[in-house]
Amino acid sequence: MTKVQRPPIPPEIKREVRKRCGFGCVICGMPLYEYEHMLEWAEVKRHVASEITLLCRLHHGEKTNGLLPKENVIEANKNPFNLKAGVSKNHLLHYSGKNVQLVLANSVFQFNDFPENSFFAPLVVDGLAIVGFRVEDGKLLLQFIAFDEFNVPVLKIVDSELIYRTEQWDIEWIGQKLTFRQGQRKILLQLVFEPPHTIRMVKGRILFNGIELLIGADFLFCSNNSSFFSGISTTNCPVGLAIGDPVPNAGAGMVFSGIPRYGFDRKAARKFLRKCQNEARLKKPSI
Repeated sequence: MTKVQRPPIPPEIKREVRKRCGFGCVICGMPLYEYEHMLEWAEVKRHVASEITLLCRLHHGEKTNGLLPKENVIEANKNPFNLKAGVSKNHLLHYSGKNVQLVLANSVFQFNDFPENSFFAPLVVDGLAIVGFRVEDGKLLLQFIAFDEFNVPVLKIVDSELIYRTEQWDIEWIGQKLTFRQGQRKILLQLVFEPPHTIRMVKGRILFNGIELLIGADFLFCSNNSSFFSGISTTNCPVGLAIGDPVPNAGAGMVFSGIPRYGFDRKAARKFLRKCQNEARLKKPSI
C-alpha cells in the first residue's frame, strides 16, 4: 500500500495559527516555532486552523516523545504564553567577533576590528541608532529597534536579545528570516540574521518621527525628500547612514539633514521612485 504524503499546511492557515498563538510557542513563548496538530494528523488527515498550534522544538519534541501530554498543549493553546504577556519571550541572537556589518538592500555599512567599549551605528534616524553594535567585555552586542506609523516600537533587540509586540497582522520566522507584515503582501520589515557578524534588512520600511525610508531589493528611498540611492559602502565610519536631525557628531558615511516630515506628497514620491527604478534598470548592462 502506498503511503499517502501529507500535503503542506496552506499559507493562510499558517498565518491564522501564528496570529492566534501570539507568534510563538503556546507553552513558553519562544518565537522559533513549529506547527503541531493537536489532533494527530494520522487520525484526522486534515489541516484545520483551530486544530493546529505552535510549539518550540523542545516542547514539540516532548509532545512527540510522550513527555508533554496532549491535554496540556490543548489547554495552553486556549491561552498562549505570548498573548498573556503582549510580547514574545526574549530570544538571544548569537553575535560575536570584531567584524560587523549591516546590509541594507544592496548597501553595506561595516566596521572591521571593532574595538572594546565602542559603538557602531550603521543606521541612525533623528539621532536614534536604529541599528547598532557595541563590544563589552569581549562580547559583540546587537541593538535594533523598529517602529510602526504611530512611532510605537514593534520590535526591539537589546544586547542581542530579541523581543516583539504580538498585536501585529503577521510575524513569520523561517530559518534566518524574520518578516513583519501589516497586511496581505504588505511587508513592514524583513530581516535576515546571519551570526556571527551580519544583519540584513532586505525589504520593508524604516519609520520614525514621520520619516519613511523604503528598502527594496537594490535601492533605498527616502519618501520625504525623494532621495534615491543604491550601492553605498562605508568602512569603519562610526555612523554609516544618518537621516534627519541632529546630525551625528561622529564621522558619518552619508548624511541627509533637514528632512520634511508628515506633509510630503507620498503619491508623487512613489511616482518618482518608479522613475528612478526604471532608469536604474536601463543602466544595467545587458547579458
